Amino acid sequence: MSNYYAPHGGLPPQTALMTGRAVFTEAYAVIPKGVFSDIVTSFLPGWTGTRAWIIARPLSGFAETFSQYVMEVAPGGGSDAPDSEIGAQHVLFVTEGAMTLILAGRAHALGPGGYAYLPPGSDWRVANPGDTPLRFHWIRKLYQPAPGLPAPGAFVANEADIAPIPMPDTGGRWATTRFVAPDDLRHDMHVNIVTFQPGGLIPFEETHVMEHGLYVLEGRAAYKLNRDWVEVEAGDFMWLRAYCPQACYAAGPGPFRYLLYKDVNRHANLRGPGAFGAPG
Repeated sequence: MSNYYAPHGGLPPQTALMTGRAVFTEAYAVIPKGVFSDIVTSFLPGWTGTRAWIIARPLSGFAETFSQYVMEVAPGGGSDAPDSEIGAQHVLFVTEGAMTLILAGRAHALGPGGYAYLPPGSDWRVANPGDTPLRFHWIRKLYQPAPGLPAPGAFVANEADIAPIPMPDTGGRWATTRFVAPDDLRHDMHVNIVTFQPGGLIPFEETHVMEHGLYVLEGRAAYKLNRDWVEVEAGDFMWLRAYCPQACYAAGPGPFRYLLYKDVNRHANLRGPGAFGAPG
């Protein structure tokens, strides 16, 4: 069973040195775990006993497809009206505590490693039935329909029940836990878990149209972001715009694992935000 890192808030002491690793550049951002303090949380309408670290949101000229929250729900807290955004789809991934997810009137119990995909228009609610805080990731993206393809259906899973798929020619040192088949074109985003064993690496500079959000669940590594090598560890978040070169070297001593968002399976927009033409 993996140990998923989750922030617990608090504040550094007044005696702490203000020397950190946070950086925001034209191509990427790094939000290290030390930034997840009490004073950078947000509260959301429709939620009780809940606070959120909003670690990604659409920004014109930087990243434009998704938002990502790290949610903390107190015992007895939750929401009967989680999101009023019409057309939004959602992925929930639990890192600590217990979640009751009511989906279309049916209750699902999710613990650490629990994963839910909720298509646009879903009827869903969340509650913390336990006596300790519930912590989970919430990724939101406006669904982009495609001609001839229906929207995907909702599903609930757990990482522990899904075998990681090794990348070719890596000897199993680099593997991906896929919650959705890559060739299922109904989906316009993937949220997977990537695992590198000690010594595993991305052996070239990936440079592609997909933007990324990477939250480190476990371990540490050196990560290449655009021109820079940065050290990252459990609790850090990396945000990469489209075409930002990336590579990775996981030196150990244990596995390096992250929750990965990327937009997939759709044409590049030629009209509207981030494009040249007027909206169609």
